[in-house]
Amino acid sequence: MDNGRQRTNRGNENEGRINQLVNLVEKSTRTQRHLEEHSDISSSAENIQHVMELQKERKEEIDNLKNIITNSDKNRRNKHKENTEKRFLYTEGYLNNNADRMDSKSFENAKKRQEHRKEQLDSFS
Repeated sequence: MDNGRQRTNRGNENEGRINQLVNLVEKSTRTQRHLEEHSDISSSAENIQHVMELQKERKEEIDNLKNIITNSDKNRRNKHKENTEKRFLYTEGYLNNNADRMDSKSFENAKKRQEHRKEQLDSFS
């Protein structure tokens, strides 16, 4: 998948999460307002307890969505760093074991890629 499509998919995912977050906040607000305005209507402690549990679940889901949305870039960056480290180590081992069997152009290209990976890894720090 190309980078443009990946960005579009991430944007769509975050847009869906934001819509879900807005819906949860609106439901929570309506429920809270209803409780404040009509607390005398429901004399059942079980109903009040159920609503409070529902509000607690909504709050947890809101917090979870906020965390996912705000940390998605950080998580992608960490994953990219891990993948770059893995490719760097794998290629380094490959070059150490196979340099004598590689043609000079392939070897030079691999070394250039390794230098680029090293620069990327340095920039993550």
